[in-house]
Amino acid sequence: MILSWLVLAAASVVLFLSLWIVVPAWNYPLLMLAVGGTEYSPWLCLCSVLICVLARGRSRPSRAAFAIAGCAALISSIPLARAPFALRRFDLEMARALGDGFLNDVATTSLERMRPRPIVVSELFRPIEWGDATVVRGIPVASPKGQPLTATIHRPRSQGRFPAIVQIHGGSWQHGDASEQDWFARYFAARGYVVFSIEYRLAPRWQWPAQIDDVRNAFDWIRRHADDYQADMSRLAVVGRSAGAHLAMLAAFGPQPQAVRAVVSFYGPVDLAGGYREPPSPDPMGVRALEEAFLGGTPDSVPANYRDASPISYVGARQPPTLIINGGRDHVIAPRWGRLLHDRQLANGTTSALLEIPWAEHSFDSVENGPSAQIALYYTERFLAWALR
Repeated sequence: MILSWLVLAAASVVLFLSLWIVVPAWNYPLLMLAVGGTEYSPWLCLCSVLICVLARGRSRPSRAAFAIAGCAALISSIPLARAPFALRRFDLEMARALGDGFLNDVATTSLERMRPRPIVVSELFRPIEWGDATVVRGIPVASPKGQPLTATIHRPRSQGRFPAIVQIHGGSWQHGDASEQDWFARYFAARGYVVFSIEYRLAPRWQWPAQIDDVRNAFDWIRRHADDYQADMSRLAVVGRSAGAHLAMLAAFGPQPQAVRAVVSFYGPVDLAGGYREPPSPDPMGVRALEEAFLGGTPDSVPANYRDASPISYVGARQPPTLIINGGRDHVIAPRWGRLLHDRQLANGTTSALLEIPWAEHSFDSVENGPSAQIALYYTERFLAWALR
């Protein structure tokens, strides 16, 4: 009987964790549960099935455990059940944006090193082997007003001249540093890219435009030192997540645009005034407070800051090819803003691909081997191979 009650307790925990795959999170801790529940959904599904096997007795706790675990199994299977349909749409979108056979001009050696499938099932249950690369950390880049900023550089161990990626971390403009998303940088460095992960001054101590000034200064530093790290600046892309994606888009699209050949935005803010006036519901991060801390006020009190800091303000001419990857259940940056940017870019002749992962929350790739992170990596790799070929 004790075992039956333990199995019932385990089933209840698994169901609780699975519920956040479909229930909106209304505060930050629950948002983390929503991200974890979704991206660890294969584990939750496996645990649910095992509990169903254990709950085969005829006692009341066993029957309850079986029913609860069955519900958890159904909920936790949603991401993988939806994956084949989403991947079909993504393949069509990449072909539409980049052309049929867009990888035909990519070197065979590069193609052989790419991930074989959008989701490698075995890697959902074990760490991914990201590959080997040379890493240099804590490189001084600038010291604006006494605030030291550094870069972390991942590069191939072999000799040559390699395409380059500038990676900008997220963190609501208030947190983070150059060490974030090391797995992403290491992965690309092991496959023939030089990845510069850069920092910027953080709000609320430092407000707009300090962040974009720091990004531009980092680009200048990278250009001056590109030869030291075997980086080919004629084949340069910028990648960012959340606040970092916002800065990446501004660096490529806004005033003083950087000479990049591709932009990858992972769930980046596009229209800051629009996001303030139409915050997500529920709003687990408190978007309005984050934007006020970053921009120094509301859209009514500092309208120029909101306008100048919004990537959508600069969509009036052709821009570098852009890959936009959003979560369909993002409760921080609503997916409609990515669609808005995508539609505006297409109307102005920019090559733009939009991939909206239907089950994913904000910061979905914080679980490195989750289904959403694997999918995003697969298509990002192909997009960059095409853009920097």
